[in-house]
Amino acid sequence: MIDHVLPLLAFGVLTGLTTVLFGFGGGFVTVPVVYAFAQAQSGPGGDPMHVAVATSTAVMVVNSLGATVAQYRAGRLRREYLWPLVLYVGLGALLGAAGALAVGDTVQRFLFAAYLAVTIVDSVVRKGFLTGPGTEPRGLGPVTTTVGGVGIGAAAGCLGVGGSVLTVPLLRRRGLPMAYATAMANPLSLPVAVVGTAVYALAGGADAAGGASGQVGYVDAVAVAALLAGSLPTIALARRVVGRIPDRVHAVAYVVLLAVALLAVLLV
Repeated sequence: MIDHVLPLLAFGVLTGLTTVLFGFGGGFVTVPVVYAFAQAQSGPGGDPMHVAVATSTAVMVVNSLGATVAQYRAGRLRREYLWPLVLYVGLGALLGAAGALAVGDTVQRFLFAAYLAVTIVDSVVRKGFLTGPGTEPRGLGPVTTTVGGVGIGAAAGCLGVGGSVLTVPLLRRRGLPMAYATAMANPLSLPVAVVGTAVYALAGGADAAGGASGQVGYVDAVAVAALLAGSLPTIALARRVVGRIPDRVHAVAYVVLLAVALLAVLLV
């Protein structure tokens, strides 16, 4: 993927922006982009969707950590919404990443598209996401924390997208403004990223992507480096504008970006 370094660098900038503004960690940008590049160069027996998801989780480790530090300094992280939910998300991520290796490339791509489509419809149709918090913030119940946390981690670990697409709507409907809901998606994406990267890096052996060089298991190290070179400086700059975006504009932009990601993965 060395010949795609410059485009990946440019998409890395977009990855950093979406990490700070939406808590994505980069997944919804990196998965369609890396999938397209990996598909173009993969040899017989290659698994471009596995490579895309694995590379996305590796990028998320660094992006989510950097954004978590930035959001902590901005005072947007609240412990009662993060602990112990983060533990159950990590457990689910282990199950999801292991399960992803058992399904075919086409199935994983279909699940990724379905995951996006359901989230978009849910965010638009159900009350509370676009309209903004109408009540005082409410805590998470034990079932949501345990069963919900495992479910979030499993879906995110399988698809390489962090937990933001489930955690942001969840926290939003608990009465939190978008700035806080998206901020807390970053630390909640960290266990998904760490677990997913470890599973994908150890899986597949030397021929995980049809003999492509510069890979560790399914993780494309060249793509990771290029994406991070663009995303990390962007994270440092973008964190300054999060609190200035009107809440409804922030929510609408979130849904629009999901729609763009859905179209991208369907068209490549």
